[in-house]
Amino acid sequence: MATSQAEITAPPHDARNCAPATAELLERYALHLTGQRSLSDNTRRIYLDDLHTFLGYCRKNGHGLRDMDRQLLRGYVAYLATVGRSDGPRPAGYARVSIVRKLTALRTFYNFLVQEGWFQSTPVPSARSFPVKVEKPLPSFLGRQEASRLLATPEDDSPTSLRDRAILEILYACGVRLAELQGMNVGDIYQDRREILVRGKGDKERWTLYGAPAEDALKRYLEDGRPHFAPTTGQEDPLFVNRYGGRLSRRSIEKIVRDYAARAGLKEGIHTHTLRHSFASHMLEGDADLRVIQELLGHSSVSTTQLYTHITKQEARRAYMDFHPLASASETGPDGDDATTEE
Repeated sequence: MATSQAEITAPPHDARNCAPATAELLERYALHLTGQRSLSDNTRRIYLDDLHTFLGYCRKNGHGLRDMDRQLLRGYVAYLATVGRSDGPRPAGYARVSIVRKLTALRTFYNFLVQEGWFQSTPVPSARSFPVKVEKPLPSFLGRQEASRLLATPEDDSPTSLRDRAILEILYACGVRLAELQGMNVGDIYQDRREILVRGKGDKERWTLYGAPAEDALKRYLEDGRPHFAPTTGQEDPLFVNRYGGRLSRRSIEKIVRDYAARAGLKEGIHTHTLRHSFASHMLEGDADLRVIQELLGHSSVSTTQLYTHITKQEARRAYMDFHPLASASETGPDGDDATTEE
């Protein structure tokens, strides 16, 4: 159904909550986002919602739109980081990535005000002169014993278990992404060389390797499991199939990993990318060259792969603090004596 003109121009919030803007100004801004910026309906809605967060801050603090300067922006960022959110039981701050997005929406609005004749140039500092660093959380990964326990969970020899075991083995042995695994075809497997042709982001192709456990799992699946789902094979046949012989969906693969992780008694939140992170971390722990890991993962930049050096350093520190007898002055020595010595 086509979107009506009224739906496009109507402000997303009650006009009484538009101050210090006006309903008419916000209507023109909504048209600007749809017409000149060609934003999708969903992106337009997000921009307008982010703008109303700023307008609400201005109402609470008595600011007008023309008051924008670096000091006002600092106060707004502090507000967003501490009590800006109101969708929970109590005030809370936004994640930094959300703050960056809200500032982008604010800069877009003030560029529109320049176009409307409010300013000669935008009073909002640029992202370069007013940076808000986004801290990326370190990805979680499995310990070696946890990974082994997960891979051993599909125990029986049913076609489904053979398929699922092969999926888990390839995810961990090759460190491939979910989309890469889901897109694999039978013709991509070179069993004689233990290699798989992987199609990554941007249709870039790379070769990845696998070891004896994955070799055994793949061989058993192809010989005894897959024929029960899809009797015929060929170059373009999907490698991992559902019970009807069609390509297994990404959602189904995610569910397989999640279900087996629960059966193995692992922590919540295990997904396909956890096995990719585990692959990279365990390779690095084994002193593999960072460039080799980069190639196997299909990273375009080694700086992305370097993230895993932080993970292993963090894990090494945790292990040291937990197990070394002299990690803390309050710990006891190896023979049960206090680690500190008298002068």
